[in-house]
Amino acid sequence: MDNQKEKILIVDDETSIRRILETRLSIVGYEVISACDGEEALSIFKKEYPNLVVLDVMMPKLDGYGVCQELRKESDVPIIMLTALGDVSDRITGLELGADDYVVKPFSPKELEARIRSVLRRVDKITTYKSIPSSGIINIGFLKIDINKRQVYKNNIRIRLTGMEFSLLELLVSRAGEAFSRSSILQEVWGYTPERHVDTRVVDVHISRLRAKLEDDPSNPDLILTARGTGYLFQRIIETV
Repeated sequence: MDNQKEKILIVDDETSIRRILETRLSIVGYEVISACDGEEALSIFKKEYPNLVVLDVMMPKLDGYGVCQELRKESDVPIIMLTALGDVSDRITGLELGADDYVVKPFSPKELEARIRSVLRRVDKITTYKSIPSSGIINIGFLKIDINKRQVYKNNIRIRLTGMEFSLLELLVSRAGEAFSRSSILQEVWGYTPERHVDTRVVDVHISRLRAKLEDDPSNPDLILTARGTGYLFQRIIETV
C-alpha cells in the first residue's frame, strides 16, 4: 500500500499565513512546503513537484499571476489562488490564467482544507458514468476523449487540459444534451455549493477555457453551448468505439 503523502506548496509573503497553513495541513496529513515570493515558488516547484499549489496573488518579486502563467507553461498541477476580499477582478484573472479555484481572504483554514481535498479528489478521480463505454474512449467528431487516461485529442493532436477542465468536460460529455446550471456544475465538479453569485464565475471561466481549447470557433461554439436561463450543455451527438 502506497502511504506517500500528497505534497502541498504554500506561496504567500505573509509569514503568519504560511505558518498557520503549514501546521493545519500537516495535521490533516499533507506534506507541506512553502515559499515567500513568486521567484522562490518557481524554484521550489521545479525541485519538489508538489501535487497542488496554494498561491497568493499579491507578492514581491513575482506576483501570483506571473507564477500561475509560468506554471501553466509546463504543468497541469492544481492551483488554488488566494485573493483579496471583494476584488472580483483578482479572482477572474487568476482563473483565466489557469487556476482551478480560489479562496477569498480572510479565509478559514478549514475552508481551504475542504477546497484542497475537493480539487485533489476530483483531479485524481476516474469517474465511471453509465453513458461512457467500457473502453473509456469517446469519439466526438474531431475529438477523442480517453476517460481512463484523462486525455483529449483534437484532430489527433493532444490537447492539454488541467484536471478540473477535464472533469468538467467529462461531466458534460457523459450527459450530452442535458443542461446543467452553474450551481449544479460547481457542486458536481468542485464539490461545494456557491455562497455568492460570483462563486459561479469559476464555472464560466472554465467553460471559456474549454471552448478556447476545443472549439474551432470559441466565439460561436458548436460543442459546449450556453443553455439560456440555465447554464451549459454539451450538444454534439456522441459516437463511441
